[in-house]
Amino acid sequence: MGAYSNDGLSLSPIYSFASSQDLRLSKHVHDNVHGNIYLDPLCLKFIDTEQFQRLRELKQLGMAHLVYPGAVHSRFEHSLGVYWLAGEAVQKLKNYQGLELDIDRFDIQTVKLAGLLHDVGHGPFSHLFEREFLPRVLDGHWSHEQMSVKLVDDIVDKHYIEIDPEMIRKVKEMILASSEFARPMGSGEKHFLYDIVANGRNGIDVDKFDYIVRDCRACGLGCNFQFQRLMESMRVLGDEICYRAKDYLTIHKLFATRADLYRTVYTHPKVKAIELMVVDALLKANDYLNISSFIQDPSKYWKLDDTIMKTIETTSNPELKESRDLIMRIRRRNLYQFCNEYAVPKDKLENFKDVTPQDIVCSQKNGGVILKEEDVAVSNVRIDLTRGRQNPLERINFFKDYESEDKFSIPDDRISHLLPTSYQDMIVRVYSKKPELVAAISEAFENFQLHTYGIKAQVHATPEKKKRRL
Repeated sequence: MGAYSNDGLSLSPIYSFASSQDLRLSKHVHDNVHGNIYLDPLCLKFIDTEQFQRLRELKQLGMAHLVYPGAVHSRFEHSLGVYWLAGEAVQKLKNYQGLELDIDRFDIQTVKLAGLLHDVGHGPFSHLFEREFLPRVLDGHWSHEQMSVKLVDDIVDKHYIEIDPEMIRKVKEMILASSEFARPMGSGEKHFLYDIVANGRNGIDVDKFDYIVRDCRACGLGCNFQFQRLMESMRVLGDEICYRAKDYLTIHKLFATRADLYRTVYTHPKVKAIELMVVDALLKANDYLNISSFIQDPSKYWKLDDTIMKTIETTSNPELKESRDLIMRIRRRNLYQFCNEYAVPKDKLENFKDVTPQDIVCSQKNGGVILKEEDVAVSNVRIDLTRGRQNPLERINFFKDYESEDKFSIPDDRISHLLPTSYQDMIVRVYSKKPELVAAISEAFENFQLHTYGIKAQVHATPEKKKRRL
């Protein structure tokens, strides 16, 4: 599907989709992952709005750039990449199975638009805003997918975009397809189209194709997963996108690479330390700036992005002093100190409950410094292959060859005994908000492990040098 650079990432020129439309009517953009991208006139109407341009101010990986300096790419370029791959995917299905699947221009445009707008409602600082800040200040559950749907309507209304209401309805359903708010589809729908952008069926979608390759490139990591192979070989059987049986290990590599990114980049101990500090800064600023109120109104929400941190940092309001001090600590690398971590034993995963600062403080023995809950920060890190403790490949159907009409699942023990038998890690990390408390908190953390599991589950003791730091 085009040429590859030496590092294995796509640098493909003009794909099949590009040749299927009049490029004179499209805007040409050169992307550092996919090469030439062509933006059609309808999608440009959405791109050239303040709501979509806001994505330029949202770093794809939140605070990871403070550990991986190259990770400064934005959700804007990721959204263009997903738009392009979504168009590529549906066009390939049309080329190979067009008469059989009855894919028309309406379908192609709908899938492309869903790819473009799938993250338009995303919050600041990657998933920190949605998963760690809002649950501390709001009752109920908020999701960026729901906000994306609201912003799609807001863009259409505010900018008087002429578009078929049925197309907008389907775009919104495709955005929600992998979320808990997915809407049931009627019997007349082409269900396979909903697998392309946000696949709620088995997790293989062009959103992951783009961010896995893009994030690896930005962080300077190797990426030996090649989504192009899957794009070329996929096929619809029984209204579901299926893959060749011999591509089983390629699909496993997709999920394994994603899990590796979570462990080495997204949840890097230093990245999590910085995120914990940002959450505390936002919580302390929320009463004054009403940050959480932005989610109530799409016409207000588009004004919220990563620059909220600079707003806090540069203001002189005394009400924001504590938040300013925390951000200054981040700037000066005076971070919450990582004490230690452990992986929850496999036989304890099913009944695991998140560890809290209270659990650590209550594990302190008498004598010495007295710890308070506000001295301790805990990060409970879940890393899986997209389906919790379940193997995501069990939900994927395969086919033997292009002459066969049968689809089937493949038990992983039929492929290799080297593949993992567990599909989720749960890592508990503890941080000290004050350098002088590292020793006391590390000891309390060890006591907690002994009381909970009967052993010290951590790999090694906290280094003495770290304990002595003042």
